[in-house]
Amino acid sequence: MRFLTVAEMADMMRVSKMTVYRMVHSGEPPAIRFGRSFRVPASAAEVAIQRPIVDSA
Repeated sequence: MRFLTVAEMADMMRVSKMTVYRMVHSGEPPAIRFGRSFRVPASAAEVAIQRPIVDSA
C-alpha cells in the first residue's frame, strides 16, 4: 500500500495543505499518524479527488 503526505495530497488536489489537514481531522479521507505527521492511503486520495466538493443539488 502506498501512502501520501499531506503536501503530496494537497498538490494532487490543487488545494492548500491546511485544507487537507481539515479534511483529515474531519475523518474524510482516512489517515494514519506517523509521529507528528499524517499519511493518507493513495487509494483514499484518489477517491477524495473524484468526489465532488460542492453539491449542485
